[in-house]
Amino acid sequence: MLISLGLIIIIGLILGFICKKIKIPALIGMLFTGIILGPHVLNLIDPKTLSISAELRQIALIIILIKAGLSLDISDLKKAGKSAVLLSFLPASFEILGYFIFARIFFKISPIDALLMGSVLAAVSPAVVVPRMVKLIEEKRGVDKSIPQMILAGASCDDIFVLVLFSSFLSMAKGEDVSLISLLNVPVSIILGILFGSIIGFILYYIFEYFYKKDLLIRNSTKVIVILAISFLLVAMENLLKNRIAFSGLLAVIAMSCVFKIKAKDEVSSRLSEKFGKLWIFAEILLFVLVGAEVNISYISNLGLLAVILVFLALIFRSVGTIISISGSSLNKKEKLFTVFSYMPKATVQAAIGAVPLANGLSSGDIILSMAVLGILITAPIGAIFIDNFYKKLLA
Repeated sequence: MLISLGLIIIIGLILGFICKKIKIPALIGMLFTGIILGPHVLNLIDPKTLSISAELRQIALIIILIKAGLSLDISDLKKAGKSAVLLSFLPASFEILGYFIFARIFFKISPIDALLMGSVLAAVSPAVVVPRMVKLIEEKRGVDKSIPQMILAGASCDDIFVLVLFSSFLSMAKGEDVSLISLLNVPVSIILGILFGSIIGFILYYIFEYFYKKDLLIRNSTKVIVILAISFLLVAMENLLKNRIAFSGLLAVIAMSCVFKIKAKDEVSSRLSEKFGKLWIFAEILLFVLVGAEVNISYISNLGLLAVILVFLALIFRSVGTIISISGSSLNKKEKLFTVFSYMPKATVQAAIGAVPLANGLSSGDIILSMAVLGILITAPIGAIFIDNFYKKLLA
């Protein structure tokens, strides 16, 4: 495992650095590091490391979501309230509709399988989007109109919406019943996640403040460890409560960090944000290399040009949904274009659930997994390159 981690970090850093030098986002180099080192090419990553890949990716995601919460300003987010809510479900719904229409024509699969494919590919990648929106907030780009805050909030809820639909469509494809209650899990998980995370954020602040007033100094590094540990527990709670009540652990993490930022002094939250930013340097490499390791490029050769066309057709549908979501806002044409492309990247969710239909023995599982791989390889670079190279031109 140590050799694997060493290779992941060193080669991920090198390819990431090379990509930066040629004006390409570092994550693309990291993705290709994973593809090259992974079990489908050189097979240099230890099976033990791959067996805990999902947990390691989740830890990395938690780190950037904490930093996002410590960067968010609730008053700014309120300005984009309606658009942020619409972005949480409308673009994904339109993209699923695109797959529902065209996947049946291109691949002759059933309507339920087409919906299942759409739900696998519709989730935006928080791993690609969130760190970039945090960077924009720190650089004060688009913050006057709450653009990065709106995208960040919408992307966080988008995943919950899509995963609930995926679970429902998977049950239908397996011939199981889907109740209306299961669809109510979307608003319930969002509300409970935000509510519980906010309460924990308040409690954390008052505990740290209590020790401060008692002249018992808690170092910022210790605060980072405590916040991380509580975040792990919040995300673990989601799995523990899975069959009892809907609860979003990742949203709880953002809410906790956000409330802590509101209550704490500016210098405290900014120092903590800086420390989590340093942790993200390592976490980003780990996350994208392990996502790349999940990608089996041999699947793509079975699909042909129709699959590429399908991805782009579905992205057009998604873009329409994004435009409708922000149509009532004060955004100009440049800002709307930025939002459309920022809402395209796929990576983490597709790597996590792409193989689930195949593992459940569905006849369309092979095609769905192949499309998930293709979706990552097309949209993650496009979205990341567009955001990194055009945000200064499109956002004030």
